[in-house]
Amino acid sequence: MTPRQYRDTPVDVKLVLCALWITMLFVFAYVDIFGLYRADVLDAALDGKMAATPFTVDQVFLASTLIYILPSILMVVLTLVLRPRVNRNVNIVVSFLYMVSIIVSCIGETWVYYLLGSLIEVVLLVVIARAAWRWPSPTVASSLP
Repeated sequence: MTPRQYRDTPVDVKLVLCALWITMLFVFAYVDIFGLYRADVLDAALDGKMAATPFTVDQVFLASTLIYILPSILMVVLTLVLRPRVNRNVNIVVSFLYMVSIIVSCIGETWVYYLLGSLIEVVLLVVIARAAWRWPSPTVASSLP
């Protein structure tokens, strides 16, 4: 009996990037959601504060947080609609900026779930930057069946 063969189909780089951004956002969101099970985070939130930071949760803080996360949210759709050259550059720049901000947010952190989640986010962002960097040239793309 011969093993069954499956045909592998190429996936467009735009779909790969879109899926990677979605995955990164899921990890990002769940790390924050899991944080709500921490007593220090929950107690600080009930007092209108961010645990272990000088930040007060107010309209400015929440608007700033939304502005921080919006680029990664928008990357889900932008990777599907931007032209290749712009798309490639935007993916590289945005992923790099998030990598830096996530690494900086780990300074002083001791919770393993947070560090592990942040590591996974950074790995996904490296994969995004690499996929964008290695974007196929138009001649290669046009020669595909």
